[in-house]
Amino acid sequence: MDLETPVGSLLASLGLELYDLELVAGSLNVVVRREGGVDVDSLARASRAISGWLDEHDPIAGHYTLDVSSPGLERRLRTPAHFASAVGEVVTLREHRDASATRRLEGVVVRTDEDSVTLDDAEHGEITVRFDAIERGRTVFHWGPDVTAPKRSTASTASKRGK
Repeated sequence: MDLETPVGSLLASLGLELYDLELVAGSLNVVVRREGGVDVDSLARASRAISGWLDEHDPIAGHYTLDVSSPGLERRLRTPAHFASAVGEVVTLREHRDASATRRLEGVVVRTDEDSVTLDDAEHGEITVRFDAIERGRTVFHWGPDVTAPKRSTASTASKRGK
């Protein structure tokens, strides 16, 4: 059963947006967002509303746990829409490569399409990665005045802190 449509509609009625929904290992994880952030009261209302809808419609066989949360500062990027929403932001991802070792990339999302994401990576420059080659990805929050600049290295960060 498609849960995203009814849960998304339910959340919209509460002034929230469905960011992600995933059923994994007996847990239904619902991630919500709202411009300006999501407070604890909104999460509680969303949890009660979704729980009531699930009890009424019983779309999931067996036992499961409902977890309703916000994506946080460093949100998981799992779908093409997630990557599209991160254009202009710093992200990190692990890329599977058949002939080579998995590599970790970090940079600003330049653009996306239905098949891939293009990053401006600190080490590799502009690089395009197919979504089916991404093991995992997430946005990166950097403290400081220039939050769009990717980290260059641990050594340079450490030396800046010591000054």
